[in-house]
Amino acid sequence: MAYPNQLMSVDSPQRKMGRGKIEIKRIENTTNRQVTFCKRRNGLLKKAYELSVLCDAEVALVVFSSRGRLYEYANNSVKSTIEKYKKACTDSSNAGSVSEANAQFYQREAATLRQQIISVQDSNRKILGESLSRMNVKDLKSLEGKLEKAISRIRSKKNELLFAEIEYMQKRVIIYHSLEVIF
Repeated sequence: MAYPNQLMSVDSPQRKMGRGKIEIKRIENTTNRQVTFCKRRNGLLKKAYELSVLCDAEVALVVFSSRGRLYEYANNSVKSTIEKYKKACTDSSNAGSVSEANAQFYQREAATLRQQIISVQDSNRKILGESLSRMNVKDLKSLEGKLEKAISRIRSKKNELLFAEIEYMQKRVIIYHSLEVIF
């Protein structure tokens, strides 16, 4: 038995799924144009919101209808975002392109992070007792004081945990003895 959809040809317009493409041109009917504007405006506002939330982007959207009515969206403030845009345009015209400014920013950021890594590694070597030969007496005394404070905090925490464990065990012994008396 042949089903109705098997009888249709591949080129049949009924076999196509999804929305068809529309020609992008001005809609002549005023009512249709207004309805389309409202729907697409809402979709655009929704996309702007989603972009700001999903990508943590600063978004500002300004739309004027054909009647001159203003619609706007900004996750911060339209005014501050436009000021930021103007500043970026001014900065980019002075310093080259935006991508060059970004590259310079990331190079500075990378250099700062490299310096921080070196500093932390040096500090770790000192704490572990490595590279002490380069330290003077004042630095060695400072390191000794820091280590003594750290050891004191560690001992204090260890004792706190031990006392808590002893207290827990004493309660268990009391419970055990009370159960022995009952049975």
